[in-house]
Amino acid sequence: MATKFVLIGSGLAGGLLAAYLGRRGYDVDVYEKRADPQEGNIVGGRSINLAISTRGIHALQQIGLADEALRHAIPMHGRMIHDKSGSLHFTPYDVDPQKCIYSIGRAALNATVIEAARRYPNVSVHFNHKCADVDLDSAVACFETPNGCVSASGDAILGVDGAYSAVRRSMQRRIADFQYDESYLAHGYKELTIPPASDGAWQMEKNALHIWPRKSFMMIALPNPDGSFTCTLFWEFEGPRSFATTKSDDDVRRFFEAEFPDAVPLMPTLLEDFRNNPTGSLVTVRCGPWFYRDKVCLLGDAAHAVVPFYGQGMNAAFEDCEVLDECLEKFPKNRERAFAEYFERRKENADALADLAIGNFIEMRDKTASRAFRAKKKLDHLLEAALPGIYLPLYTMVTFTRIPYAQAARRARLQDRILYTALIALSVVAAMAVALLLRAFLGRRV
Repeated sequence: MATKFVLIGSGLAGGLLAAYLGRRGYDVDVYEKRADPQEGNIVGGRSINLAISTRGIHALQQIGLADEALRHAIPMHGRMIHDKSGSLHFTPYDVDPQKCIYSIGRAALNATVIEAARRYPNVSVHFNHKCADVDLDSAVACFETPNGCVSASGDAILGVDGAYSAVRRSMQRRIADFQYDESYLAHGYKELTIPPASDGAWQMEKNALHIWPRKSFMMIALPNPDGSFTCTLFWEFEGPRSFATTKSDDDVRRFFEAEFPDAVPLMPTLLEDFRNNPTGSLVTVRCGPWFYRDKVCLLGDAAHAVVPFYGQGMNAAFEDCEVLDECLEKFPKNRERAFAEYFERRKENADALADLAIGNFIEMRDKTASRAFRAKKKLDHLLEAALPGIYLPLYTMVTFTRIPYAQAARRARLQDRILYTALIALSVVAAMAVALLLRAFLGRRV
């Protein structure tokens, strides 16, 4: 009799994981609190597009979904920086112009992975089932549905139900040594829209991720296939200039005209979007262990939610699915050993990504507009071209390779120490050479 997995959550990672498990022959029941998206359900409060890169694409390739998923994705080859004057500065992501990240629609990608899972006759998906509790020892989940409470049991329950995971909450209550930490940024986010031009064309460069860096806050924009851009304002919740103090239409208009003057003419629904769209929070979740015996395991945001500033949350969750699949293959008769190895391989890297994501927020909002930052990026690309395979910028390692996040962070720190030491040494040598030349010149004059 095949092992049965009960998956809680049919989001991006839940759908992909169901496809991986279905391919391996397990019986899989997926339960989702939302309505069936095929019936017109839209994911409220979530970004409508995302950035997918090497790690996420590789996970899709392993199950034959990459071409299908990327069919309508838009390549972004670098950052387009908008300063207050309206001047534009393009910084490529990599020395190789072919390397890019892709703007991809959340709803379309979610539909792709769910449909892929449903192709397996051993996979079933149940919508309108909100997980209320999980009995860890018996691997039984209780759900609230429009028709009352029901339960489902399996050999193991996999929590793929996001940053506010009901499965993780059950683990917190019942595992004595369960470690949990959540932290929120002082910033929230609000989604806005730049519609297509009257002829359907994009009103800005479509093959770039647009950033309006303003020191303590910023706005970004990603392209959509219909010619629009999804903009996201990241701004403080509280303070003299913040979401809290910007309430009226006049307040909003003055703020945007002062800070994003080149974007305002492109945003005819700015006031309505700002008024009607929710203000979201930015949370980082660290916890452990991610598993309980051979009965329960967490993946994706349920295990390690990160803020979105490295564009790696979905990519890391897809990588989780791939790694857990490898561990289940390695230990087909010992599921607890598979869960333990998966946790060991992923935990350090999830924590490293959490730190990298917060660091990249500071970089994006504070540094991308500076000449020194752009000069450092050019130096990175020069060194990468001169030392192929030896020098790799941190962004390249995170985005365009599958080097584990923690290893990439350590390697980048070592490279920076070597680089800065070399620059200091060159500066000292140059200063000494100038001093010797001056001494020789002045000695001849005397």
